Amino acid sequence: MKYAIFGDIHANLEALEAVLAHAAAQGCTEHVCVGDIVGYAANPRECLDVIRQMGCPVVKGNHDEEAILETSLEGLNPLAKQAMEWTRNQLSPEDREYLGNLKLVRQVRDFTIVHATLDTPGSWTYVTNKFDAMASFSYQFTQLCFYGHTHTPRIYIKGDSVEPSEEMTVTLEMGRKYFINVGSTGQPRDGDWRASYAVYDVENQNVTIHRIDYDIQKAQDKINDAGLPEMLAHRLSLGK
Repeated sequence: MKYAIFGDIHANLEALEAVLAHAAAQGCTEHVCVGDIVGYAANPRECLDVIRQMGCPVVKGNHDEEAILETSLEGLNPLAKQAMEWTRNQLSPEDREYLGNLKLVRQVRDFTIVHATLDTPGSWTYVTNKFDAMASFSYQFTQLCFYGHTHTPRIYIKGDSVEPSEEMTVTLEMGRKYFINVGSTGQPRDGDWRASYAVYDVENQNVTIHRIDYDIQKAQDKINDAGLPEMLAHRLSLGK
């Protein structure tokens, strides 16, 4: 059995479809989403439809939460504020209900999923180094946990100490825990514009993070045609 684990789709339908096609070619039969289905790009409802139709396990991301609130957006920067206002206006009552019912943390088979951190999942804290990861390891009761939020793929391993892996493929070893950021499907921020996701091979007990080409020009054209800020389209090609 193989799981495709992805997140931070951010309404980028072209990237999502490319990831799912690649995952199928890898032999993945199961799918898991670590949140932030909506926000930034031009296909929030379409991406929600794809995820719902698959019926896969999903956890809530900060953009998923923000999209269904009726609170002011004054605290956001102008770019994020305009994108979220637009996104809120696109969602149906059914979309809002679906996002509102998502949990912050879930266990799937023998692993855990969360969008941000395990210690304070609703505070939307970023894990950017091994010291941040240590806090989540204290609340991780499975060997393996997948997360997102930073839009940067990263693998942290806890044995006698916590260290980041230099490789994007790890073989799971007894006595160690793994806290793995699957990167962003729809808006990577590590300087590589390609969509990112992970494959968990249960039989061979390994995890690989893949980078996938997609029709970025089509995604950018949709953002511009929707009247969203041009920078949201431009940053896709920068991987930032």
